Amino acid sequence: MASVTFKGNPVTLLGNEVKVGDQAPDFKVLANDLSEVTLQDSKGQVRLISVVPSLDTGVCDAQTRRFNEEAANLDNVKILTVSVDLPFAQKRWCGAAGIDNVQTLSDHRGLSFGEAYGVAIKELRLLARAVFVVDSNDKVTYVEYVSEATDHPNYEAAVEAAKQAN
Repeated sequence: MASVTFKGNPVTLLGNEVKVGDQAPDFKVLANDLSEVTLQDSKGQVRLISVVPSLDTGVCDAQTRRFNEEAANLDNVKILTVSVDLPFAQKRWCGAAGIDNVQTLSDHRGLSFGEAYGVAIKELRLLARAVFVVDSNDKVTYVEYVSEATDHPNYEAAVEAAKQAN
């Protein structure tokens, strides 16, 4: 499993660590309108999956805004941001932040995504910060588990991986 800390303290990640070359695990999360969303709903597209603990924190806010900006330069790439924030809070945050190129998804109900991708933090019931790129054939082509959950991911490497997966 990936080794992750949260504010310097080690945390336990639930689920299985995903590696480059793996078949991307499916998941069931909620869209902002409470409809169920799975990986298969975007089959045939490259997916950049940005995972954040909560949209209402500085780094998560910046990460989601950055990928929203990058989306304009990425053809046939769907950007998903997953957190355990309630769908209503995600919708409100997106409206206030002007986020329209990223689909925010909530894993609050069952931690389906968190456990499938090995990012569910047992002690906090939050998701660890991570980025995954899944190609149009559902193969994982890029993985970054951010070792300190309050640090930024490598944006440039994730965007380049999404471009290469196309």
